[in-house]
Amino acid sequence: MRINIQEAAELLAVSEKTVYRWIGKGLLPVYRVQDQYRFHRAELLAWAISRKMNVSEDSFHKALRVSGPIPTLVEAVKQGGIIYRLEGTTKEEVLKNLVMATRFEPQFDREYLYSLLLARESLSPTGVGEGLAIPQLIYPNLLDEGPPAICLAFLETPVDFDSLDGAPVDCLLALLSPHLRPYYFLLNRLYYCLRDNQLLQALRARAGRDELTGHFHRIESVLRKSEVQ
Repeated sequence: MRINIQEAAELLAVSEKTVYRWIGKGLLPVYRVQDQYRFHRAELLAWAISRKMNVSEDSFHKALRVSGPIPTLVEAVKQGGIIYRLEGTTKEEVLKNLVMATRFEPQFDREYLYSLLLARESLSPTGVGEGLAIPQLIYPNLLDEGPPAICLAFLETPVDFDSLDGAPVDCLLALLSPHLRPYYFLLNRLYYCLRDNQLLQALRARAGRDELTGHFHRIESVLRKSEVQ
């Protein structure tokens, strides 16, 4: 979902002048569309969270108002799976092993998916800080037959993911989606999860599958309740 300067300033709770200043310094993930600045809401939320900015709850809830069937966090995580002790000593090795371990049909072209994930990382690193990264991909031609998936993986060895805080990554929340709408919907939910201290503590402790699933279910319930309200 693209937003303009005014909407970006509202999301970040700063003035439009400050947004322009940050653009001038090359700090914000911004695009030029017909000589106007535009932002992707999800990318801007990730940028704000990585810098520990106090983003309002409403900023998340506005992006949740969509219609049609979209999987819950729990359903997407069950689809992608939870992996412990994922091996690899570089970003490339980790992403390749992640693709090989994620649940796909046997005929699925994993090598192609791996190359696309690498290309996505080269455009914009997905490390969000404090040891977490959210690799993400949407390519309809590749994933058209499968549901969106979130693969949670704990790394055997911390790896550099070019995080803004410089900390190596030891936990991945990889989002793969065949369509744009569930991609942004689930990505928004993942960034909301990064505000939940109970889940963050469970991730740092590498809690069991049932406990982690319980946290995602709890967070989903809170979001669903806010949508109804």
